[in-house]
Amino acid sequence: MRISRRLARSLAGLEFAPPVAYVYRPLDYARAPHERYLERWGAAPKEVLLVGMNPGPFGMMQTGVPFGEVALARGWLGVEAPVGRPAAEHPKRPVEGFACARSEVSGARLWGWARERFGTPEAFFARFFVWNWCPLGFLTASGANLTPDRLRAAERAELERACDAALAQVVAALAPRLAVGVGVFAESALRRALGSALPVARMPHPSPASPAANRGWTAQAEAALTRAGVTLP
Repeated sequence: MRISRRLARSLAGLEFAPPVAYVYRPLDYARAPHERYLERWGAAPKEVLLVGMNPGPFGMMQTGVPFGEVALARGWLGVEAPVGRPAAEHPKRPVEGFACARSEVSGARLWGWARERFGTPEAFFARFFVWNWCPLGFLTASGANLTPDRLRAAERAELERACDAALAQVVAALAPRLAVGVGVFAESALRRALGSALPVARMPHPSPASPAANRGWTAQAEAALTRAGVTLP
């Protein structure tokens, strides 16, 4: 929680030019469920750290939980708490917290896989933890989701300094034997932030925007983890 709070403070003063029109900061307005997630499931040590990119409009932007699809965050992770509102909110992307009726496909796939494979969250989190490299959500003027790789170079460099430092601190705190980037971007962030300090692997991102993920993401993800030396139940 200290790492998360420091990260939120370090990002508070960052400003972003177009195409960014709105910046959502769930570590601020959704801090209550975010810290409930950390407190409940973030105890060290972990065997594997799974690292995502940044919040999605119907996941962490709503719940404060990485890949935080509402139904699974509440029903499987057991995380629910009051959620506030961002300072500036796109009318097409309101923050409704745990009242949000939209499902985030990426979160439904990732946490749905964990539930099916491990059965209970206790069994999953005994070995794994999920962290998002960047806790900020970016929207264009139209309300479209904007990923951090599309930021201006100078803005991205500032973001990398803060988020890489926090990621290295999370690794030090959880002492995993392996870090896995969920997607190419997260893998690159891990390699940049950690260097040779820890083995790094990649599993496919569960986003529906990825054609490969829409053709059996679960089997691909498990194959990637097995190749990295992770034994699944």
